[in-house]
Amino acid sequence: MEATVRWGLVTAIAPVAWGTTYFVTRHFLPADYPLYGAFLRAFPAGLLLLLIGRSLPRGSWWWKAAVLGALNFGSFFVLVYVAAQLLPSSLAATLMATSPVVMLILAWPLLRERPQWLSLLGAAVGVGGVCIMLFSGGAGISPLGVAASVAAMLSSSVGFILTKRWGPNVGIVSLTAWQLIAGSMLILPIAVLTEGALPPLDRTEVAGFTYVTVVATAIAFAAWFAGLRHLRAGSVALIGLLNPVTGVALGAVAGGEPLGPKQIFGAALVIGGIVIGQPGMLRAATLAGIRKRRHPTLAGGSAIGGPSVLDGDPRP
Repeated sequence: MEATVRWGLVTAIAPVAWGTTYFVTRHFLPADYPLYGAFLRAFPAGLLLLLIGRSLPRGSWWWKAAVLGALNFGSFFVLVYVAAQLLPSSLAATLMATSPVVMLILAWPLLRERPQWLSLLGAAVGVGGVCIMLFSGGAGISPLGVAASVAAMLSSSVGFILTKRWGPNVGIVSLTAWQLIAGSMLILPIAVLTEGALPPLDRTEVAGFTYVTVVATAIAFAAWFAGLRHLRAGSVALIGLLNPVTGVALGAVAGGEPLGPKQIFGAALVIGGIVIGQPGMLRAATLAGIRKRRHPTLAGGSAIGGPSVLDGDPRP
């Protein structure tokens, strides 16, 4: 399998895992402590990855980790909390789904990645699919809620682009750990001020937090940042549209939520948009298939070997 396709599959782990958090949060986590929930999700995940990476920031990475942690986790989780209080979840998710367009635009001046027209078309189709799948009308729209949702989307988009720009020589595991810990330290005092004491947790809630900490945060963000390192930012952003598709599908299968023609059509558009926007990945997959048919004995060779998928680069 070509490296481009492999990294695309690794990147897809993140939005699929994030999509499952909607179901887990609704059914297994306490509903009245979203900021503590964000802290309990991010901080243990950061400590876990720090133990694996065994590396502390050096030099300028102390302030870079703080900036990235604030953009990707701290301010992002707080703004999402505000948006969730003021907006219907479908509208908030739809606004967040415009992130691929923003990342495509930001990647041009910050990373010198000129947007490809197929990527722009794929983003338009994918965002349109999310709108069809989730958006349920404009009743009760709060301007402050819209502003918070857009600010959250911009915060994470800028954070992801800066992560790609600043982190090519830092191990993925360590890079992710630093951001999670820095971001959680920003969340904690706001949680204390707004939500009071840390809530007691029963066994079900502990199990839920274990899942979102290990799978939907530590593994997911490491996979996401690995994808940002090895793929174009626009390609990674489009793969992120699998997030709402996973959430809707899991809600229908496991939660008994309605799944009508509108959701199915919207999900098909999202998948189509992701495929349209990945010309390089499609080309690599096609070439790999042709090579496999012509040389079957070489198909399973060294493509999977080499450095670790998530932390293949030297650590600082």
